[in-house]
Amino acid sequence: MINWVYFPKSSPPPEFGIQIVGVFEEAADEIDSSKLANQPSNSVMAKLRPSLEKLGFRVEKGKSSDDKIVVPVLFGRKGKVLKCFNADAHAASKGWVLEVEAGRAVDNNQFLKDIFQACMMHDVLHLAIAVRNKYRNSDDFAKVENYLETLYVSGRLQLPLKGVLLIGY
Repeated sequence: MINWVYFPKSSPPPEFGIQIVGVFEEAADEIDSSKLANQPSNSVMAKLRPSLEKLGFRVEKGKSSDDKIVVPVLFGRKGKVLKCFNADAHAASKGWVLEVEAGRAVDNNQFLKDIFQACMMHDVLHLAIAVRNKYRNSDDFAKVENYLETLYVSGRLQLPLKGVLLIGY
């Protein structure tokens, strides 16, 4: 089962976000974390790649530098990229970046790093983070949802993103 929620909750999810959720729903049986406990995020990405590419995403194909998706952060003299971050998938024309996490999502606070990096990326307006629904008898989706709920409800930290789409697979 695919879970999802869009933040801020005072805004409806954008149509493109709904299309991203649709990609996960199409592959739900192949990526279900309650049945495929040891599936790494690269395997999940491989199953999502064709549909994400149809939506206009550039998708990471591997760990070599040629296979990574680089999103600029800082520019220097003559427009040279000084700092960049890697993303799992990037739809530049839509202003979206997608990060798919497996076991490290909550245990290593990887989702927080994903939020920080998306906030720094040039022309990124929306972040989609996919986490496992179930990881080692823990509901990672619910834990990340709780963090995001606290972030948005407290109002103490304002993100420069229009929104964050959380997807549980």
